[in-house]
Amino acid sequence: MQRQTATPTVSRFPGPKTQEWVDFHRNSAATSTYVYEFVWDITADAAGPFCTDPDGNVLLDFTSHVGAAPLGYNNPKLMDDIREFDLVDPLKIAGQDFYVSTGGTPADTDLPGPSHLMDMLTNICDQYGLDTVFLSNSGAEAVENAIKICYDNCPAPKYGLTFDGAFHGRTLGALSLNRSKSVHRRKFPELSGIHDVPRSIEGLERLEQKLDPDVGHIPSDQVAFLILEPIQGEGGYRIPTPEFVSRVNEICSKHEIPIIADEIQSGIGRTGSMWASDQYDLEPDVITSAKALRVGATISRSELFPDEKARLSSTWGAGDILASIQGALTIAAIQEHDLLAHARRAGERLLARLEDLQDRYPEVVDSRGLGLMTALEFDTMDRREAVIESAVERGLLTLGCGHKTLRLLPPLDVRDRELDIAISLLEDAIEDAA
Repeated sequence: MQRQTATPTVSRFPGPKTQEWVDFHRNSAATSTYVYEFVWDITADAAGPFCTDPDGNVLLDFTSHVGAAPLGYNNPKLMDDIREFDLVDPLKIAGQDFYVSTGGTPADTDLPGPSHLMDMLTNICDQYGLDTVFLSNSGAEAVENAIKICYDNCPAPKYGLTFDGAFHGRTLGALSLNRSKSVHRRKFPELSGIHDVPRSIEGLERLEQKLDPDVGHIPSDQVAFLILEPIQGEGGYRIPTPEFVSRVNEICSKHEIPIIADEIQSGIGRTGSMWASDQYDLEPDVITSAKALRVGATISRSELFPDEKARLSSTWGAGDILASIQGALTIAAIQEHDLLAHARRAGERLLARLEDLQDRYPEVVDSRGLGLMTALEFDTMDRREAVIESAVERGLLTLGCGHKTLRLLPPLDVRDRELDIAISLLEDAIEDAA
C-alpha cells in the first residue's frame, strides 16, 4: 500500500470474514466499548491512516486507536528504527524489580529502553520542574499513582477536587474522579471526599468560597489534589478558555493544592504542543501520560514521590521493553520531524473545514479543536451515531465522545490529501444522516 495514493474502498461493512472474527472474539470477551465491527487485519497492508480489514476493505482511520497510535500504521518514522531491533523473549519483565539494558552504555546504545524513556519525559517536562517518573501499563494506572502520591504527600489528606465532565479512567480510584457518564461509576464504591467543580468561571468562584478559611467548609490543607484534563476527552472535547485555566492555576497556587494535569489523550503532541498544558497559564505538579506514549507514566517532582520502597510498585511497570522503545521513538520522531508545528498547521486547516460544515449543515451545532484534537457536535446523539455509522460504511473511522460529539484524531503527520478525503466522506455521511 502506498500512502500517497491509497483511498478508502468499502464493498460491504462489515463483510463476512470481518463478522466471523467479531463473532469469534465475542465468544470469550467481556462486553466493552466496541463502537462498530471494525477489525484490523495485521497481516494486510496498512500505511499512515490507511488500514485493511479481513474482507479487503481499505479504511481511513481518523481515530489513531483513540489517540494511542499517534503516527498511524507502520510509519517509517518509527518502524525504520524498530526493525533494527532483534526481538527477544520476554518482552515484558518485572520492571519495578529488575533493570534492563538495550546494549552498550546508556549514552551509547542503538535503541532507547525504559530508562531512556523516563529521561526523555523529564526533559519534556523540565519547564515545570518535573524530574521523576513512575512507569505503569495504562492511563488509569498513571492517574491512580498520581492521586496516591498526592495523598501520601498531604499531611492530612481528606479531599480531592475534580471537574464536571471529567474522565480519568476505570480503576476504582480513578473512576471516583469521573463526572462524564453515569455508566462509568454506577454501583461501584468510590473514594470519599471527592468534590466536583463546575467547569466554568462561576464554578471556580464557588470553589474559592468553599476554600475560604473564614466562610468555607473545605480546609485547603486537607485537599490532596485538584485534577483536570487541560482539554476534556471522553467528556466531549471541551476546550477551556485561557482565563479559566489561569484561574485554576491561581487558586491552586494560593491554597498550595497540587495540580494533576491528565494529559493521557491531549499529550505527546496531539494539540500541537508536547502537552496541552504548554498552551495555557498552568503549572502542573503532576502530569499523567499514556495512549500515544504506549505506556502509562506519572511524572512529578522527586519530593512529591514517596521515598519508602514498595510504596509504589508494579510487576509490569517499567517492564514493557517494546512499548518503552516505541514511546521513546515516538517522542524522538515528533521532535526530529517537527510534528508539533505540523500538527498545529494541519489542525488549523482541519478545523476550518469543520467550521465550514457547521456553517452549511444545521445538524452540526459546534466545531472545536486544538491542534489535531478536533470535534463536531451534533444536535442529537442519534444524529451523531448515524453519522459515525454512515462514515464507516464509506471507509472513514471516527469515534464519539460526550453525549452528541464526534471526534477526529488523525495521525500527527496527516497529509492534506488525507484531510480532504476525510472531510468529503464526513460531509457525505452528514447528508446521509440528515
